Amino acid sequence: MNYVMAFVVGGLLCVLGQLLIDLTKLTPARILVLYVVSGVFLGLFGIYKPLADSAGAGATVPLTGFGYALFNGVREAVDKNGFIGIFTGGLTATAGGIAAAIVFGFLIALAFRPKEK
Repeated sequence: MNYVMAFVVGGLLCVLGQLLIDLTKLTPARILVLYVVSGVFLGLFGIYKPLADSAGAGATVPLTGFGYALFNGVREAVDKNGFIGIFTGGLTATAGGIAAAIVFGFLIALAFRPKEK
């Protein structure tokens, strides 16, 4: 049942993104920012935690999950370190994902050569 829930929630997030692309004049970059900010605000109001608990990777892997991870990192760092946690918490919580994206992006860039059109 966990797999089904992850598939449904992740699929609905993707459908919402596709509808935003098709029905609005928002650029993909603005939609990505909207997803990250939505994850932060849903975490702030306590809505995203139950969703992430029930849907697992269907809620934590998309960009809304990245925003939620940023929110959690900042919240924990502020509780632990005070005001300075605002600046350090988000990076500490998401450092593994950001580092993986950089490393794998670099490896793919080495493996494939872009061609001009």
